[in-house]
Amino acid sequence: MSANSDHVCLLGTKGGPAIRPGSTNPTSNLLRLAGQQIVVDCGLGVTRGLVDQGMQLRDLAKVFITHLHSDHYLEFGPMIHTAWTAGLKTPVDVYGPARFDRHWQQFIESMRDDIDLRMADEGRPDIASLVRVHVLHEGEVLNDAGITITAMKNTHPPLLETFALSFKSDNAHVVFSGDTAYLPALAEFAKGADLLIHEAMLEAALPALFARIGNADNRLHEHWMRSHTLAQDAGKIATAAGVDTLALNHLIPSDDPDYGIDQWHKALSSSWSGPLHVGKDGMKIGFGRGN
Repeated sequence: MSANSDHVCLLGTKGGPAIRPGSTNPTSNLLRLAGQQIVVDCGLGVTRGLVDQGMQLRDLAKVFITHLHSDHYLEFGPMIHTAWTAGLKTPVDVYGPARFDRHWQQFIESMRDDIDLRMADEGRPDIASLVRVHVLHEGEVLNDAGITITAMKNTHPPLLETFALSFKSDNAHVVFSGDTAYLPALAEFAKGADLLIHEAMLEAALPALFARIGNADNRLHEHWMRSHTLAQDAGKIATAAGVDTLALNHLIPSDDPDYGIDQWHKALSSSWSGPLHVGKDGMKIGFGRGN
């Protein structure tokens, strides 16, 4: 895969915000499409992940936040601040759910002493003016520089403003499911895509995960079952959509040594027969013509 080819790098592949010794990082992705670099979600570790992929942080230009769960936007502010200290001087357009602007403004205020000092002492531009926040909505979000970006509301209760995203150029098409319960309508949204990146839970591993986490009651397990997609159902979506390749991301669990890649493949054996990637932090997946 050449550095200029269309691909996505799964920077963080873990479902949920907590990290423990040996665990993967929460959700973040770097999409390289039609010469653009687009960040999709900003969970813990995104900044280091971008740098590890050879991205100059000063080149940040477009960021998408699929929903307001912390494992998808916790490091947005620190990422922008770190890019600013690395020479960011040009605007960054961020597309996120309603009220995301509140998060950005309050991050700025939380860092006010440092920001004011660096502007005065180092001659840096006003960081607040560099970020342009746009409210994400269903339908076509952006048609820019050869890429059409479309959003669809998915199902991730109790949140209401939560989205799947489609990125399409003349040569390639990739769809991110976002965090969602099993949603047959997503198959139409992803119809014919080169790559579908879909969240997934491994049903056989959930009892052990729940026991390891040790929550006081059953509410977390109930949330998983009403708000996320079992791996075999992600396969059903990919098959119905007729996509070329399926990648599983936001894995629940992502770090249990008793449940490896073979178990994920087994879970999809009845619903998906095409190329399959089970996400790992730093995994690059090429798609479209030229890959």
